[in-house]
Amino acid sequence: MIPVTTPRAGRLPLWVAVGVAVVCGILMATQSRINGEFGRRLGDGFTAAAISFTVGLVIVAVIVALMPSARVGARRAVGEVRAGRLPGWMLLAGFGGGVFVLTQGLASALVGVSLFTVAFIGGQTISGLVVDRVGIGPGGRRLFTVRRVLGAAIAFGVVVWSVSVHIDPAVPVWLLALPFVAGVAQAVQQAANGRVAAASGSAVSSTLFNFIAGSGLLIVIALVHALIVGGLPPIAAYPGDWWLYLGGPLGVVFIFGLATAVRVTGVLLLGLCSITGQLLGSIAIDLVAPGVGHTVDWTTPIAAVLVVVAVLVVSLPSRVRL
Repeated sequence: MIPVTTPRAGRLPLWVAVGVAVVCGILMATQSRINGEFGRRLGDGFTAAAISFTVGLVIVAVIVALMPSARVGARRAVGEVRAGRLPGWMLLAGFGGGVFVLTQGLASALVGVSLFTVAFIGGQTISGLVVDRVGIGPGGRRLFTVRRVLGAAIAFGVVVWSVSVHIDPAVPVWLLALPFVAGVAQAVQQAANGRVAAASGSAVSSTLFNFIAGSGLLIVIALVHALIVGGLPPIAAYPGDWWLYLGGPLGVVFIFGLATAVRVTGVLLLGLCSITGQLLGSIAIDLVAPGVGHTVDWTTPIAAVLVVVAVLVVSLPSRVRL
């Protein structure tokens, strides 16, 4: 049984952790735009996702090789698993990140970053509330409160409204379902990352395990897809724009940041703060550098404001627990 615990103060003050989560959300929206465009230009979202995650793995591996504390943390995390104090599946939390990056490559360029983001938010919000209640995160079990449930309900209601307004008969329903599933996996990933970071004493070590698991998953998926369609894209098909290969480095930054912040915020508040950043970032991206055929209408800024309200509701203390 997972004990009910009261979240303890982490290395970061709450307001700093909230700010980190918002910035990470902006980086996630930026990564969605980059990976989506990379997959569109390459004509193969599976290979684009595998390349993005593998680039991130190389970066993290170099960082770990240069940081003795990160190497010690990685060994400590494995030791915690062997001792039975840390569930082994948490070292595979990077599967959730792999699913997220894969959906970016397959869906975001087709449905637009804003619509992709709100569909992702729906899964992340519901999953974050449940994950906190079960107690997967490093803060232990966080009981339902009226304000936490109300905040999650506001965020989810905004998502349902925003998606319903933007549904296009030309866009397959499964393209909206993919980011929703990725959002569910993302909340579990963030909680597990926090546990691994706490057990290892190093968020860098947690990030390493993420990229090992996610890269392995995406490489296998890309190879299976290549066998089905008759091969990987030829070298000439790879775009020459350097910024299309920044998805991996951005992932390194926000996975590290979220693994650090979740120890203070809990999964639900972390998710809602990163959601705020994702909405703000996606609106800015679709205004400044929209994908082909995608524009921002009046509903998206309203959705962003309402989700910020949901974050404030969840952040406020409440004595009524469910």
